Amino acid sequence: MRILVATAVPVERDAVARAFTGPVREVPLPSVTLHRFAGTALHSTSGGYDLLAAGVGPALAAASTAAALTAAALGGAPYDLVVSAGIAGGFQPEAPLGSLVVADEITVADLGAETADGFLPVTELGFGTVTHRPPKPLVRAAVSATGARAGAVLTVSTVTGTAARAAELLARHPRALAEAMEGFGVAEAAAAHGVPVLELRAVSNPVGPRDRAAWRIGDALTALTDGFGKLAPALESWNPHDRTH
Repeated sequence: MRILVATAVPVERDAVARAFTGPVREVPLPSVTLHRFAGTALHSTSGGYDLLAAGVGPALAAASTAAALTAAALGGAPYDLVVSAGIAGGFQPEAPLGSLVVADEITVADLGAETADGFLPVTELGFGTVTHRPPKPLVRAAVSATGARAGAVLTVSTVTGTAARAAELLARHPRALAEAMEGFGVAEAAAAHGVPVLELRAVSNPVGPRDRAAWRIGDALTALTDGFGKLAPALESWNPHDRTH
């Protein structure tokens, strides 16, 4: 298994990296730099991992992930799986601070049109896609390994900062557990290359009014490290051809 892990920023990438042992080397590519581990995750026995700080927001995350995927394919060693990982806002009380969420659907929440009758996603306008669904067996394995909750993880270009906006998103996406800014972009790049995708998020703050005093970023980064260490064996034992059941 060759696995690409895409986070938004270096601090998230480094939190994932702390789940690994062995030497790491930087692999510069056009427009991106990978952190490649020659060792393994703390509780795993095999597997090759490239970590990428892909950038903030769905557009840059998609572009950076696509660059890494293209380089791997052209080099004759394509990836078997892409994982979008990082911290996120959690919809309370279903996703408490410090908990882990695994996406069983990765949905872009604000790609569409505002109308007099409300928001319409691009799919209702007759084009595009708004949701990618990770392989069900992999989601089940990830939940079993990490103790995470499975549900929808929303991708937004503008972070929610009011209770009204949080309520609006939940009304449209009642299964939503978390909100972040990169998952859908990473998933779009993976889909273009025919590579399955998974999203793992550690909850650092409530979705809603922006109260910095309530943020628990350090706790979420620690949870991300611990969660990825437990997740790695499940990723490595998963059969990439088993995507539907």
